[in-house]
Amino acid sequence: MLTGDTNDEDVSLFDAEEDAGNRSQKIVKHPVASFFHLFFRVSATLVYLLCELISGSFIASMVTIILLLSCDFWTVKNITGRLMVGLRWWNQVDDDGKSRWVFESRKGTGKQQVLDSESRIFWLGLIVCPAIWGIFAFSTLFSFKIKWMPVVIMGLVLQGANLYGYVRCKVGAKTSLKNMATNYFGRQFLKQALSKEEES
Repeated sequence: MLTGDTNDEDVSLFDAEEDAGNRSQKIVKHPVASFFHLFFRVSATLVYLLCELISGSFIASMVTIILLLSCDFWTVKNITGRLMVGLRWWNQVDDDGKSRWVFESRKGTGKQQVLDSESRIFWLGLIVCPAIWGIFAFSTLFSFKIKWMPVVIMGLVLQGANLYGYVRCKVGAKTSLKNMATNYFGRQFLKQALSKEEES
C-alpha cells in the first residue's frame, strides 16, 4: 500500500479558493474537524489501554479499536487534512494498472491561510499517535501478548500511512525524505561552523 511511484504529482486543491475577507480571527477555525481529528485517535488508544477493564471480550475490544482506527484514517485523510492544513493525498490506479501517488497542497497568498493553532493540533496528533502505537508494538512483543499484535500493527500502519502521506504533501511530492534530511543536517552543520568562526 505504501509503495511509491515515479509518477508522483503535486497539484493544487480545486476547492481551496475561498474569500479571505470572510476569515474570522478565531483560535480554531474548524472546531468540529479539530475535535474529530483527535477524538478517534485518542479513543482508539484509550480503548486499547483500558480494554481489559472495560470488557473481558477480546473480540469486542479488537473490533472497537479497528473501527475507531478506520474512522480516524478516513477522517484525517479526507477531511481534517484538507480543512486544517490544506493538504490532501491519495493513491490512484491508472487504466493500465499502474499505481501513482497524488499529493495536493494549497499554495499562494490569495488563498485561504492555515491557522497556526490548527496546524499545531493537526501535526501533533499526526506525529504523536503513530509513536504511541510504535511503543505499543514493542510492549506487546516484549510482554508476549501476541494476540494483540495484529491490532497494534493495524494502528501503526493506518496512522503511519497518514503520517507518510501528509509529510510527502508538506515537503513536496518530488522531494525525497532522505534528501530533505541531508539538506537540513547540512545547513545545521554550516550554521555551527560559521558561528564558531565568528566567535574566534
